[in-house]
Amino acid sequence: MEKVHWKVEGMSCSNCALTINKFLQDKGLQNVKVSFAGGDVSFDLNEALPSQEIQQGIKSLGYTVIPEGLQEGPTKRRYNKNLLYLLFCLPFTLVLMMHMLDKWIHWHWLMSTWIQLGLCLPVYLAGMKHFGPSAIKSIRNGIPNMNVLVAMGATAAFLYSLIGTLADLGPMYMYYETTAAIITFIFFGNYLESVSVRSTQRALNQLVKSQKVMANMIAFDDNHQEIVFPVENTKLHTGDLILIRSGEQVPADCKILWGGGTLDEAIITGESLPVQKNVKDLLLGGSTMTDGSVKAQVTANAAESVLAIIIHLVKEAQGEKPPVQQMADRISTIFVPLVLGVALLTFLANFGVLKAFTPSLMRCIAVLVIACPCAMGLATPAAIAVGLGRAAKKGILFRHASSLERFKDIRQVVFDKTGTLTTGDFVISAWEVTDPSITKETFQQIAYSIEKYSNHPLAKTITQTWKTQQALKWKTAEELKGLGVQVTNASGDSYAAGSFRMVSAPNPPSAHNVYILKNGSLLGWIDVRDQLRPEAAGVVNYFRSRGIKTILLSGDRRKSCEEIAATLHMDQVFAEQLPEQKLKIIADLNADLPTAMVGDGINDAPALARAAIGVSMSDASHIAMQTADVVLMGNGIANLPLALGLGRETYLTIKQNLFWAFFYNVIAIPVAAFGLLTPAWAALAMGLSDVLLVGNSIRLYMKKIK
Repeated sequence: MEKVHWKVEGMSCSNCALTINKFLQDKGLQNVKVSFAGGDVSFDLNEALPSQEIQQGIKSLGYTVIPEGLQEGPTKRRYNKNLLYLLFCLPFTLVLMMHMLDKWIHWHWLMSTWIQLGLCLPVYLAGMKHFGPSAIKSIRNGIPNMNVLVAMGATAAFLYSLIGTLADLGPMYMYYETTAAIITFIFFGNYLESVSVRSTQRALNQLVKSQKVMANMIAFDDNHQEIVFPVENTKLHTGDLILIRSGEQVPADCKILWGGGTLDEAIITGESLPVQKNVKDLLLGGSTMTDGSVKAQVTANAAESVLAIIIHLVKEAQGEKPPVQQMADRISTIFVPLVLGVALLTFLANFGVLKAFTPSLMRCIAVLVIACPCAMGLATPAAIAVGLGRAAKKGILFRHASSLERFKDIRQVVFDKTGTLTTGDFVISAWEVTDPSITKETFQQIAYSIEKYSNHPLAKTITQTWKTQQALKWKTAEELKGLGVQVTNASGDSYAAGSFRMVSAPNPPSAHNVYILKNGSLLGWIDVRDQLRPEAAGVVNYFRSRGIKTILLSGDRRKSCEEIAATLHMDQVFAEQLPEQKLKIIADLNADLPTAMVGDGINDAPALARAAIGVSMSDASHIAMQTADVVLMGNGIANLPLALGLGRETYLTIKQNLFWAFFYNVIAIPVAAFGLLTPAWAALAMGLSDVLLVGNSIRLYMKKIK
């Protein structure tokens, strides 16, 4: 099923996102995700429903759809509509409010009701042009938004003043400055909010900017002479040849054919130190060639690159709603009708007590404009956008926003051994031929010929070390998951390379890594040595210091696993486990306490999926990105504590935001109802409330994660 990704402009508050979300779900579309912070909308396209019809439907709600292929690059500057409206309204509003300074500035002509009407009318019309259509359409769709409250408050003050003007009731009925101030201050608040919300996308925008660069494409003329010409990297295709010089950005994922150099991959992996790359090594699009020059072959076009997948998954995660947001969304859907009821009650109660229409109406208007459904709807998206953005910049990829929240509950962490706690860079440390009928050279030839059919790290080490041009040919070859590789030749002889479980002979030599067999008889064994990652001890100590249980789960021999666990002071060891056994262990552990699993993202896929949080260690592997909840893009597990800390701090920020959003409305509405705030100041307070929440979220960029 085709996945659709659009940019939608015109979302002025989180209720707008709810409106679009409800519209798409009512159309029967699946996996709908709407991000107010980023303006991103995604869903699975229903073939029975044309995309043009969906676009038209969103347009009828008052929003503008920009399809994926037409989205502009982040470098093109857009005018902020709220700022334009603010600059238009502000001069009229300032002049209208001058009469408040009548003691110092004697502009008695401003007291003319017709002059005040003339000054207020442009502001009112601008406000209604902006807020009115959105308010009407939101009511029609059953989810009234903030613009309903603003439009009603400004209109009530304007009509009251207009009636006073037409009936010549005198200056006591003139509240044109209130109308203008409400609209102008709301535009001011919306402008600050839009600037603040955009800043939550700062880290993601830095990644997006790295997507579109110029490339040096290599081609050949009629005389077979090499020529180099510039081309936009979006025009590159798999198989194209490119030249990358020192100081240039790698335009696409590619493989080095000639040359070498050092690469800065910090924008993708978070690794600050340059990495040496040589022939046959892969380069990630978006990284920078700090020194050297290479000719390389493109392995993925721009849309399929690792960087593009990272950006796509971060946007997807930003559009998700973690459980903590669901309550806020439910309240937001009924918030505006509730405020309308409170405003009406405010008017009736004040009129009953004060016996005066004007102050009762002003208090009613103040209640309308000070209430802020946006604050509740913005509390979670703003924090998530910053948390996910900072994580992506550090090479930590959260595939689901809910993973940020689930990190707070983790009580035990399970580590795979090979490639996770160890480097995965193996060397053959010892080997022996136990069958005197074959030579050492024949043993190496058999081992290479079998292991070349396996992707296991141990098998790759053997094939790289004993590579030969005289490989044996097999009739059949089968990789047995968790055991090894079994092959047969044309004569019907069966050979195998794998773990001790494949050895059926009594009392086989123990504690070796790989055994080579022929028709069930042992030909010899191979030992492969691996090294602990330098950061492993610090990461394990980090979790233990926080009372989080650390567990080693591996298919390797018990002796090797227990040595590593003892070195790292881990709490528990499960060794010699098959993939299905790993799955059961993770299920049992997770049933007891919330458990995170850290593995390579390929062999441990079932266990990663079963854990409360699966963390993949496959360095920038496309498969890993589709397997785990969290992918550590850099080499090693050094950023694992940061991932846990960011998850907890993001959830804490969400809770703080929701508290202040609810607290603001609980306090502000009664204050306005009792006449302690004028409508103009109420409008300003409403706009600044959103900025406060976004500012609290932005602190995540600088906050020290412990």
